[in-house]
Amino acid sequence: MIRLSKNHSVYKKMNSLTKTFQFSSTAFVLSLLVACGGGKTSEIKAVEANDTSTIKSVNIEKTPNTDKSTNTTGATMSNPIIKMETSKGTITLELDAKNAPLSTASFVSYVEDGFYDGIIFHRVIPNFMIQTGGMNPDMSEKPNKGHVQNEANNGLKNDRGTLAMARTPDPHSASSQFFVNLKDNDFLNFTSETSAGWGYAVFGKVTDGMDVVDEIAKVKTGNHGGHGDVPLEAVTIIKASVEK
Repeated sequence: MIRLSKNHSVYKKMNSLTKTFQFSSTAFVLSLLVACGGGKTSEIKAVEANDTSTIKSVNIEKTPNTDKSTNTTGATMSNPIIKMETSKGTITLELDAKNAPLSTASFVSYVEDGFYDGIIFHRVIPNFMIQTGGMNPDMSEKPNKGHVQNEANNGLKNDRGTLAMARTPDPHSASSQFFVNLKDNDFLNFTSETSAGWGYAVFGKVTDGMDVVDEIAKVKTGNHGGHGDVPLEAVTIIKASVEK
């Protein structure tokens, strides 16, 4: 087994996906998910005051196409295509309903509800990933719908251009936040059904607009209210919509 020193760049990146802030009504508690400048964090775990259940089975119905699959309930569904208009340009995503039916259904639900409209890419690390899915321009968080079961054991890899679910140290704590891999991040892949081995679930890929993703990755970042790796000029999702 290869052991990484705490100063190794890969070790630091792994730590960076395992730190988060959790908020209560009066205070916040430091937890592990995403590291940022000054030892604080930029990944905020959304408040789940009323819904902390884990999604285990969801049906979605979309316009039929030639690429169909079956989710865990036996319902046939197609691979949804998501058009994401950002302040840097348009990104087209194809979700993988066959290999990640729960994550796909959850993501589509957020898109159809307009949840992602107006939020920002709140964490950008060149040569690693760009992250969005739950923060307003002022870095306040949006309440989410609850947890989605980790599907990282689906065989999909955290390769360049793929979408993956952000989460807390709990392997099954993903909700609305996600990231786009800027390169092949093999160390984020599933290795075993253990706390350390679950990895980060890939549920789709960028099919058009990777040049836009790369432009977002070039923006200058800094601290915002104690959170690091935040774009100094907001990069916003203007509108996300399901194309089919």
